[in-house]
Amino acid sequence: MEAVARVRHIRVTPQKARRVVDLIRGKQANEALAILKFAPQSASEPIFKLVQAAMANAKVKADASNAYFDEADLIVSRAFVDEGTTLKRIMPRAQGRAFQILKRTSHITVVVATPDTIAEQATASKARNK
Repeated sequence: MEAVARVRHIRVTPQKARRVVDLIRGKQANEALAILKFAPQSASEPIFKLVQAAMANAKVKADASNAYFDEADLIVSRAFVDEGTTLKRIMPRAQGRAFQILKRTSHITVVVATPDTIAEQATASKARNK
């Protein structure tokens, strides 16, 4: 089983968010939450909430399909950060000039899955490549 959680237009630069997402990719979901809870980066708080949301989505999905669900089995199978819209602002400078300030945003996606789902996807990709 696989569950996805996304947040869009979050006011953190993609470069800074990618540093945090790289810490949790491939880890167990509970371990990822522990890492994010104590990570000093400011982007870790929204990503923490996003991983929690993905875990909750997995639970709802399992309940809907009457499947066995254990939160401890979930793994952060994919996590990536895309660039969102850039807000353009103007900073007044000396002698009537204006400098542009770019306030970047991010689209962050976290996918949690059970180990058997990840194994199925790996075998299916090997079959496609042959």
